[in-house]
Amino acid sequence: MQTTPSAPILQVDQLNVFYGKFQAVQDVSFSVTPGEIFGLLGPNGAGKTSTLSSIEGLIIPDSGTITVAGFNNREKPLHARANMGVQLQSTNFQPELTVAEIIRLYASLHAVDLSKERMQDILNNIQLGDASKKRFGQLSGGQQQRVSLVIAMIHEPQIVLLDEPTTGLDPQSRRQLWVRMEGLKAKGHAILLTTHSMEEAEAVCDRIAIIDHGKVIAIDTPEALITKHRDDPEVIAASRRGKITLEDVFIGLTGTAVRS
Repeated sequence: MQTTPSAPILQVDQLNVFYGKFQAVQDVSFSVTPGEIFGLLGPNGAGKTSTLSSIEGLIIPDSGTITVAGFNNREKPLHARANMGVQLQSTNFQPELTVAEIIRLYASLHAVDLSKERMQDILNNIQLGDASKKRFGQLSGGQQQRVSLVIAMIHEPQIVLLDEPTTGLDPQSRRQLWVRMEGLKAKGHAILLTTHSMEEAEAVCDRIAIIDHGKVIAIDTPEALITKHRDDPEVIAASRRGKITLEDVFIGLTGTAVRS
């Protein structure tokens, strides 16, 4: 029996963003479906941040449409945001507040009532069961990221945006976050992930879009992109290990020049 494809949780169509005369995003389109980890990859200045900011509603694009869980984020921004969770690369939570205080604060903003038992379950799940009274500023980077992900998911959004969430984490903390992403995926949540780690993208993403100079230049599964471009001269030249990797494909498609 043929299964019916799930409707996208996030749909981005023909997105364009200008800063004065400079076009940062050019006709970007992609979708993310339930239970999918979708990677948005690109060099510095490629247009990832402007695309994310448009999805989050932080900037108004010049043209194009963005729908979250069926809601146009310009026509019904509150409905769109209610179905979205965001974890930024760097957290700005008040360092003097305790872990429990921060979680309760953000739960209240989403009208989520947390019982004492539910709070303890949350802390146990992120391996911070004994840290409820510990100040946020005293946590390690990995611990802070775990708390940030809890806050992004506190209202059970249909999609969560993770902006370079493993930057600066040690290998153990990074792998822990990968496991948590897989757990969210298994529950049917959609994930939009930005990362500079091609190893991470290849390991956890179901599909990826590579964006450069404001345009999506490739979109497919990591395996399909490697297969499609493995014989490109630029990709072969980028390879340093003999076996073609997603990083080789990324450099072959976007070039070797360092971006500021």
